[in-house]
Amino acid sequence: MQENIELIKEAIAKKESVIIAFSGGVDSATLAALAYEALGKRALAVTAKSLTFPKRELKSAEYTASEIGISHRVVHFNELKVPGFALNTQERCYHCKKGLLHILIDIADKEGFNVILEGTNASEIQGYRPGYKAIVEAGGRVFTPFTEFGMTKDEVRRTARTIGLSVADKPSMACLSTRFPYGQAITKQALKRVGAAEDYLFSMGFTQVRVRDHSDRSSIARVEVIPSETYKVLQDRERIVYRLKQLGFDYVTLDIEGFRSGSMDEVL
Repeated sequence: MQENIELIKEAIAKKESVIIAFSGGVDSATLAALAYEALGKRALAVTAKSLTFPKRELKSAEYTASEIGISHRVVHFNELKVPGFALNTQERCYHCKKGLLHILIDIADKEGFNVILEGTNASEIQGYRPGYKAIVEAGGRVFTPFTEFGMTKDEVRRTARTIGLSVADKPSMACLSTRFPYGQAITKQALKRVGAAEDYLFSMGFTQVRVRDHSDRSSIARVEVIPSETYKVLQDRERIVYRLKQLGFDYVTLDIEGFRSGSMDEVL
């Protein structure tokens, strides 16, 4: 693994100047740390502040960037204005990633950065990843070192621990658009409701949470937590139901299968 890390840093150094698409999760944080080691001030981490990016994650990204020492910038990105995104088809992530890359490439062109670094790892491209198609279409403007050098999610986490990043064991955090079944339109109000529901559950001490919004007919919240914390949902059932109904859900359900990434893709 150490050999791969050195190869990645060498490959980044050859780019001479880079912008890192920086969410603050373990993948982008590890990539940013390696880029900073390779290029110093010629590496810029950019985080998109958007409706699908929870405020708690933005604060975490700001902290992680300061921990690394890399220059960090926050830009505004409204996915709902990206053609095709709000319709929430199976190509939703493609439209979103294409829109975000357009913003980052525009910054690069205006400020003289050569390449956009993106943190997709080798484990992720095995599944359904329409967003990765937008990366491929960008050609040489976007470089994904972890996929190029075959670095898996576990290897990225081990690298983050070696570097000493506080996010090394941080749970994966997909954007809020993944909380809606394909075909159900995504709105600003719906994103805010899901975000507020998850914020409330995290504030209660849950370590991993998804509130899936099934509102094609009635407004149903399908709550996913890790199986070991299911008892806590039942223990605090009345408080949770009351709060989520306050937010506008008609029904509050617990998914007894528990938390799993990409559960909305299971119907594909």
